[in-house]
Amino acid sequence: MIMNPVVALIIANIIWGAAAPIFKLALTNIPPFTLAFLRFFLASFLYLPFLKNSYKVKLDIKDLFGIVVAAFFGITINISFFFLGIKKTASINAPIIASTGPLLIFIFSIIFLKERPRFKTFFGMVISFLGALVIIFSPIIFDGKTLKNIGAFEGNLFLVIATIGAVIHPLVLKNILKKINMYLVTYLSFIFASLTFLPFMINELNNWSFFDLRTVGVVGIIFGVILSSGIAFILFNYGLSKIKAQEIGIFTYIDPFVAIILAIPLVGEYPNLYFLIGSLLIFSGIFIAEGRIHYHPIHWIKNFTVNKAV
Repeated sequence: MIMNPVVALIIANIIWGAAAPIFKLALTNIPPFTLAFLRFFLASFLYLPFLKNSYKVKLDIKDLFGIVVAAFFGITINISFFFLGIKKTASINAPIIASTGPLLIFIFSIIFLKERPRFKTFFGMVISFLGALVIIFSPIIFDGKTLKNIGAFEGNLFLVIATIGAVIHPLVLKNILKKINMYLVTYLSFIFASLTFLPFMINELNNWSFFDLRTVGVVGIIFGVILSSGIAFILFNYGLSKIKAQEIGIFTYIDPFVAIILAIPLVGEYPNLYFLIGSLLIFSGIFIAEGRIHYHPIHWIKNFTVNKAV
């Protein structure tokens, strides 16, 4: 693939930013695990033309295990809880909560790697954490403990679990993509993920039939297969193979803006005061902690072009 990896990651995250409201609308017609199975199983066929020489690739047990682990967290866990979450809560919450990925990495590094953070980093992440809490708990703290609001709170928690899966995914896959063709890695990931969704889909088909499928469900399937899985995943894996895994999170900041633009006309969602306050705290904290202005995508595009020319 001949493309600037920064551009590839920007396109992937624009698609994924649009995913939350589009899938929320689709899920009013099609069950979550049925949509998940169709999305990844059908998308796997898109990669078959790129696997002509894959029989020459030798996969050792360690790499195959790594692909399975990455697929389990990055697809099975991430997509399952993402779909379950947006059914219960506002779709625009999904990309904002996903933006707390750097916060989760920070927490994991302290717990598992015993790293000692700088005060600036700690202060910034505390602010981000408070912002995440405002969004996650706002349905039950600020809006009252009705059944609908409790459901929205549960949906927000599901989105946190989805984000944990998304954070683990690139950390596991980074070194594997240096050795193995990204098309093969993505194909195997999709096949494995499809198998994990299959039992749940079979259970859903006891209460739902494909004869019930309407336009919004078809649009969700097409978007999921071609754009969100077929194109976005390969662009993401390509970018991941070229850029440090710790810098991938910056591109998720694109998602909320795309989601809000589409959520208003598609599902009638508007950012409320708590959403705005939480978002401001999250992004402010991340900026304080990491000084993200130094990693602006335009800066990367220029650097990548110069380095490639050299």
